[in-house]
Amino acid sequence: MPNHIHGIINIVGGEPCLAPDLHNQYSKNDQINNKGQTHGSAPTIPRIIQWFKTMTTNQYIRYMKNNNSLQFQNHLWQRNYYDHLIRNDKLLDKIRQYIANNPQTWDEDEHNIKNYSIKGKACLAPTGQF
Repeated sequence: MPNHIHGIINIVGGEPCLAPDLHNQYSKNDQINNKGQTHGSAPTIPRIIQWFKTMTTNQYIRYMKNNNSLQFQNHLWQRNYYDHLIRNDKLLDKIRQYIANNPQTWDEDEHNIKNYSIKGKACLAPTGQF
């Protein structure tokens, strides 16, 4: 999608039934390695997302600088993210289908800039852009 991504993260080796709150932060004494996990533990969702956002932003900045682009965004990602625990195969199949079909709905998406003027919202793109 032009304005967001969907993904399924499978954490192997964790005990999800014992950790209902995936947003708990580790204490300052925990040492985090470069794979988004504390030593000897499974990675957490917040650490995985942080790592992904950092790596993709760094790659984007390197690409823009290597192509002598003086104008580029400093912030590629929104501050937060949405997550959902997938508890069974039926829900996993449903989510996979949603992800596969999501790009087909972009033309009608409320966040598609083409639809702002249709809904009476201020247009963010230059006139004639679309």
